[in-house]
Amino acid sequence: MLRKLGKRTDQRMAMLKNQVTALLWNGKIETTVTRGKDVARIAEKLLTLAINSFEDTVEVKKTKVNLKNEKTEITFTNDGVKKLAARRKLMAELYDVKELKAKDESKSKYIKRTRDIKHPLIEKLFNEYAPKYAARNKEQSQAGGYTTMLRLGVRRGDNAEMAIIQLI
Repeated sequence: MLRKLGKRTDQRMAMLKNQVTALLWNGKIETTVTRGKDVARIAEKLLTLAINSFEDTVEVKKTKVNLKNEKTEITFTNDGVKKLAARRKLMAELYDVKELKAKDESKSKYIKRTRDIKHPLIEKLFNEYAPKYAARNKEQSQAGGYTTMLRLGVRRGDNAEMAIIQLI
């Protein structure tokens, strides 16, 4: 059960969705301890969903006819049923983050680099985090524990206890 955090349900869910998105995109965030506990809980569930389904792919062969009526067979790798359902669930639970342009990168190189990436955060979950944590789970023969909380002390002004939530 999630805490109320002194906000209406829609505001609270939007805030948590925003913080979970920031945590998964940046790797760590600084927030209050009570918010951090809820953020870590949601992030763990989403990471587990990605880890359990990232290997589900299907190879599809399509026959393509060119202008000279020559048939060529093209092989595509699509998401399987489990991975597609997980991808849609993650897209519903997280905000869409735009890939940032590097300092010394030209606009044309940025466009070329990000042409095939429609949802960078979802791709990061499936391509970067899921294989890393799946290998860690096999190595340690346990699942979970993808986040950690480091307490910082109290915030000046309202005396709220602060913490850094980060992915391990």
